[in-house]
Amino acid sequence: MTQRSHPEVVVITGATAGVGRATAEAFARQGAHIGLLARGQERLESTRRRIEELGGKAIGISTDVADAEQVERAAARVEEEFGPIDVWVNNAMTSVFSPAIEIEPEEYKRVMEVNFLGFVHGTQSALERMLPRNRGSIVLVGSALAKRGIPLQAPYCASKHAIQGYFESLRTELLHDDSDIKLSIVHLPAINTPQFDWVKSRLDNRAQPVPPIYQPEVAADAIVYAAHNDRREVYVGAPTVKTIFGNRIAPWYADRYLAKNGYDGQQTDEPEDPNRPNNLWEPAPGDPGAHGRFDDRNPRARSPQLWATQHRTELGLAAIGIGLAIGLTAGLRS
Repeated sequence: MTQRSHPEVVVITGATAGVGRATAEAFARQGAHIGLLARGQERLESTRRRIEELGGKAIGISTDVADAEQVERAAARVEEEFGPIDVWVNNAMTSVFSPAIEIEPEEYKRVMEVNFLGFVHGTQSALERMLPRNRGSIVLVGSALAKRGIPLQAPYCASKHAIQGYFESLRTELLHDDSDIKLSIVHLPAINTPQFDWVKSRLDNRAQPVPPIYQPEVAADAIVYAAHNDRREVYVGAPTVKTIFGNRIAPWYADRYLAKNGYDGQQTDEPEDPNRPNNLWEPAPGDPGAHGRFDDRNPRARSPQLWATQHRTELGLAAIGIGLAIGLTAGLRS
């Protein structure tokens, strides 16, 4: 990363838990000044304190990303407090675990407003500031489910597919305009976050990420990398690569596999409480931090696949060097 003369200014939506919280902490370790956008004021304050413990500086702004005006006001406040925004990370999400036919129209609408339009609102506010300066980086937090829908998560999968389409359209426009603004999308695997206890659920049993599970710090590492490197897409974890490329090759097989395994694979043996709070309309209570309840399942704390992605240039040069050495040795022997 280029040496900076001033702290990097970063905005993160959905910044107070899960992947957003881990990403905020990762940027804080680099000394960034961070605008934390989320709805819950108590969790915003807790996250702000944690950021400053880690060496960063933060301002927490209560924001519902589904409201474009709230997002725009938050962007303006961050620049008033810290100066020009260098990086904007769109991460906020909500969902409904349920068979598609049982989901209410207003629930579909709400998920799309948060997950898709929230990303649009954030990106638009970032571009309003970055385009005149012709610099900056915008990262969209996607998912393997942006490329392959699964049962019981129709609104979430639909929103991630929409984000992928928006990303592709906007990226081509920036390229057409010869813009120096970087736009990346990071596709994640199953992550150990609090969302599985927060999203609205009509499942009989408690929801879980489909194993193998990764810790949110792995996702944060990829997001920080994407923010500082001109990469179109970053895939995180071998399961993400397998899902995306497997679906390209044999989507019919994925249909049948998920029909058979996708229901049980997303639920534990513990019964769900149908009356528990959820974060669809209001922020969920508590401050669990970045991690969900799956630490005892030994989630993966690193991804060799991501490491290889981040070091592909060095690995490519090493492969060329090995090839030349083999060729030279073979030539000498002949």
